[in-house]
Amino acid sequence: MVHVLITGAAGMIGRKLTQRLAGDGTLAGREITALSLIDITQPEKPAGFAGRLSLATLDVSDPEAVARCIATRPDFVFHLAAVVSGEAEADFDKGYRINLDGTRHLLEAIRREGAKAPYRPRLVFASSIAVFGAPFPEPIGDEFFSTPLTSYGTQKAVSELLVADYSRREFLDGISIRLPTICIRPGKPNKAASGFFSNILREPLAGQEAVLPVSDDVRHWHASPRAAVGFLLHAAAIDLASLGARRALTMPGLAATVAEEIEALRRVAGDKAVKLIRREPDAVIAKIVAGWPRTFDARRALALGFRADASFDDIIRAHLEDEFGSRVPVLQHG
Repeated sequence: MVHVLITGAAGMIGRKLTQRLAGDGTLAGREITALSLIDITQPEKPAGFAGRLSLATLDVSDPEAVARCIATRPDFVFHLAAVVSGEAEADFDKGYRINLDGTRHLLEAIRREGAKAPYRPRLVFASSIAVFGAPFPEPIGDEFFSTPLTSYGTQKAVSELLVADYSRREFLDGISIRLPTICIRPGKPNKAASGFFSNILREPLAGQEAVLPVSDDVRHWHASPRAAVGFLLHAAAIDLASLGARRALTMPGLAATVAEEIEALRRVAGDKAVKLIRREPDAVIAKIVAGWPRTFDARRALALGFRADASFDDIIRAHLEDEFGSRVPVLQHG
């Protein structure tokens, strides 16, 4: 019998993780009997879940609200709630309030609950490759230090240290997984500076025009939403003893240039889709992207069984399957 709590459950990854858990009915080989979903907006009720379900609208920067959620003593906590990169950079106060203070409130609520009676849940924190900043080697190995060049990356890096310290003190059993840029993100564009990586595929697949603000030779580290959910589930199930004090892991991904993305789109959906990409250089976005990491050597994660997408063709096909229920592109080849 397992109780699972997901913060940020109304977000894209949160919704996909929720539906996967509801469909599987188990986590780490144990039956899920209760599912608590929280976010700043009302989370969706997952289809097919027969256990006890709790949906709550709350802000993780409210310590009392977070404490009430932890008082139910979930066995697993997936901490996904966050302000995305572009918004965290544009609104300094909001970024720190949600991304850092919200994480600290969650960890403190767990610690204080454990002081009442023994309680040590597994916590999976969704971090980001934004914890790394230029200059860096290629590929970036597991021994490379994090020197973020954005407020978002700094907030994630500090949160990783908190998760590691609270785990060292045995208040919780935590792991931070550094997610690649998620592509293709379904739905509408968000305020993430990396959004164009998804936009130039998602919109053309739906027959709509997309804007490309950077050059075709920009290279980045990607994973599909399907792979990201797999990372989270695997992180919840594995034995963390082998990690020791180093509780943050860079996830495996797929390094690809914008040009390689576009060629994958051409192979899957044809020239008509590619012609819907309009190039409009944006110096601000180009400057931000120039400081991002491009490729990684994620051998620690690979040794622990984490697996990523094999190709960008697979990423596009996964999007079509998950969002449209078919491998058939929206556009016909031609």
